[in-house]
Amino acid sequence: MTKSSELCFSNLRKSVFICGSLLVFLCGTAMAQDGGKAKPNRIEFKRGTTSTTISGVVRGGEEAEYVLSAKKGQRLTIKITSAPAKSSAFYILGKGNDGLDLDFTLGRDYDSNFNYSGVLPTTGDYLITVKRQAETKGTSHYRMTITIKP
Repeated sequence: MTKSSELCFSNLRKSVFICGSLLVFLCGTAMAQDGGKAKPNRIEFKRGTTSTTISGVVRGGEEAEYVLSAKKGQRLTIKITSAPAKSSAFYILGKGNDGLDLDFTLGRDYDSNFNYSGVLPTTGDYLITVKRQAETKGTSHYRMTITIKP
């Protein structure tokens, strides 16, 4: 190998290293901005309807998150079924009046009745999280029906 080809190859390795390092840094920065967590899926109802059904899968310790806008005084009803039976559960969090923090829980953590029905205390977004009852290996297929009535 000649001196000039060695110099060219050395510069190429440095360029590849710098580009690779920059790519790792940019990807790491993007993940850090969102905390590495996906944003919840927004639930929207078709025009003229008050209910929707969502199907999904959670594995091991995974969680599926949904966000839903509702008004104070509306009745929220959630029913969940899963296969294997009773392998998925959910919990609901609502925003406080300041709109910054999720600061109260409706019902119980991971509702053991697999249903919730209640009048909403505030206007804003509500976070619904679905997960497996046990954080062990395995898969749970769930079907969740959400209804909001005035």
